[in-house]
Amino acid sequence: MKKSLQDRILVMFSWCCALLLATGFMFIVGFLVVKGYRGINLELIFADTRLLDAFFLKRQVFGGLFPAIIGTLSLILLSIGFALPLGLASGIFLAEYASPRLKSFFSLMVDILAGIPSIVVGLFGFSITIFLHHFFSSQIFPCLLISALSLAFLILPYIIKTTQVAIESLPLQVRLTAPSLGATKLENIIFVLLPSALSDIVSGIVLAIGRCAEDTAVIMLTGVVATAGVPRSVFSNFEALPFYIYYIASEYSNSSELMKGYGAALILLLISAGLFALAHWIKLKIEQKTRFGY
Repeated sequence: MKKSLQDRILVMFSWCCALLLATGFMFIVGFLVVKGYRGINLELIFADTRLLDAFFLKRQVFGGLFPAIIGTLSLILLSIGFALPLGLASGIFLAEYASPRLKSFFSLMVDILAGIPSIVVGLFGFSITIFLHHFFSSQIFPCLLISALSLAFLILPYIIKTTQVAIESLPLQVRLTAPSLGATKLENIIFVLLPSALSDIVSGIVLAIGRCAEDTAVIMLTGVVATAGVPRSVFSNFEALPFYIYYIASEYSNSSELMKGYGAALILLLISAGLFALAHWIKLKIEQKTRFGY
């Protein structure tokens, strides 16, 4: 069938937007690679500390990125661990249990929560820390736990919305198969709906990982410092790559320090890409095991 002029214009516009996006992405990545690849070496990560001493925490790494890498990974894992159960439960509730009026109200609240600037979430976490310090225990200070809880609050809307949409978009035949065989609603959700929607839910988790890995405003107000070392517990201060990049970019005194900032940005990009690749691999495995043939 011959395409109309409007269809051709729309296709051309779509291709232009896709090419513009791809070009911008390649330019940013290429810029980081060109600027940062010369600065990536073991000295950048471990400074003058022996590799085994750093890994087994026998010596603290001063001037290297190893503590910031560990802090970033710890922050991501804790934030996802806190946000995932609540996000899944909330998404299931909105998709399967909430009335239309309640679903409309809570969907609006989730959308508003998703639009809150990260600096506001950081100020909220800092205020909670001050409140707990004054009224509950003077031993409570900004720490890894407060940062992880604040980031969990920030990424919660992504997981809730993705879970809700993934479950609601399942075909009717998948939804009705288990109940027609006598399964309860809860059994249908656990054994049929969730496995069928899990690959799409992982997409929301991927977005959450990216938000955790790059955010600076929240952690800057809730526990990150420049020379904290590897965090010994969730109640200690920590280092993180986004803050290190911000700190170096604003305080560098010579070109070698700026080169470290580019190297840190490239390492952060590689960590994010690795986590995304892992999540995509998990998604493919889930799709292979939960494919019902609809």
